[in-house]
Amino acid sequence: MSTIPKIVILGAGYGGILTAQRLQKELNYNEADVTLVNRHDYHYFTTHLHMPAAGTDSIEHTRVPISKLIDEFKIDLVKSNVQEIRLSDKKVVLQDGTLSYDYLIIALGGEPESFGIPGLSEYAMTIRSINSVRLIRQHIEYQFALYKADESRTDRLNFVVGGAGFSGIEFVAELADRIPQLCKDYDVDPSLVNVYNVEAAPTALPGFDPELVEYAMNVLTKKGVQFKIGVAIKECTPDGVLLATGEEIKSATVVWTGGIRGNRLIEAAGFETARGRVKIDDYLRAPGHDHVFIIGDNSLMFNPEGRPYPPTAQIAMQQGVVCAQNVVASIRVKELKKFVYSNKGTVASLGKGEAIASAFGKKYKGWVAAQIKKLVDMRYLFIIGGIPLVLKKGRFL
Repeated sequence: MSTIPKIVILGAGYGGILTAQRLQKELNYNEADVTLVNRHDYHYFTTHLHMPAAGTDSIEHTRVPISKLIDEFKIDLVKSNVQEIRLSDKKVVLQDGTLSYDYLIIALGGEPESFGIPGLSEYAMTIRSINSVRLIRQHIEYQFALYKADESRTDRLNFVVGGAGFSGIEFVAELADRIPQLCKDYDVDPSLVNVYNVEAAPTALPGFDPELVEYAMNVLTKKGVQFKIGVAIKECTPDGVLLATGEEIKSATVVWTGGIRGNRLIEAAGFETARGRVKIDDYLRAPGHDHVFIIGDNSLMFNPEGRPYPPTAQIAMQQGVVCAQNVVASIRVKELKKFVYSNKGTVASLGKGEAIASAFGKKYKGWVAAQIKKLVDMRYLFIIGGIPLVLKKGRFL
């Protein structure tokens, strides 16, 4: 009977793919069996999804086959949906089978957080996957076509985006860039189109430098985005949204970007959670489960000031590297490494040729920030796929 430890990684997002790549690099031959489980056979760049959602870029620029990123002689890729995590007997139940593990890495990614807003789950779309992005893009184009068939339905030209965090701001920026072309393609008067960005918090891009937030809002306002900041969505209906102020915005398109929670499978497994996230220890392990590591959107870690780190691609990538090192250290009965987050900076795209950035201890905006955004994107492509992936997927212009 084999005594080789079995490592199972759930999810091939930013954290999962970095964990898999680092494990295949650090493990010796026959030191462990590694299985990567993902519902798709491709890895996609969550931070790019706003572009194909708005129709300003191809979906193919946003994903890459997992087989191009891992050594399938060292890692077994299983394409399946996870149904259940059974901690008691160290098993993971998949849609079409069961896997046992000695070490489990949970990197399943998050789910949209509706905050209990009535109708949101039923009537709003979310930017969370390749398929959801494809639906949003086709839906937006379809509204222009339907409007031409019945020009009394001006609500088809109203687009509501709930949430003015990174995803919301970057999506409305791309949508604002796309509107002129859609108006031209469908012979629609641009003055009839309205893009609303609704945010319950007192500011857009919470946590960002106020000067950069002001710049971003000015850029997007000039592009035609109408902001409603400090205003909560009270209800989402088949006809649009009701705001806490009592105002109703009639719209056939509501896109929700207002928050992410952890995966419900985590709660169902019996972990103690806060909005689906597990407060992990310094070594990325689940409390009471030294052989279970949780990273990315499913993990909850606090900064030195006692505030939770936001679930970003940057932190997930860094967690993936340390997670792999700690799994290897556990197998070899060596000392584990504490995870210390290193903030490399923050960049938000504002559409073509525009962005804001906090990096290298300085603030950037406009074209310079947009180039920093491209460098950040290309750096990630280089990390996971080297120069060939940069040349294939990178945006140089």
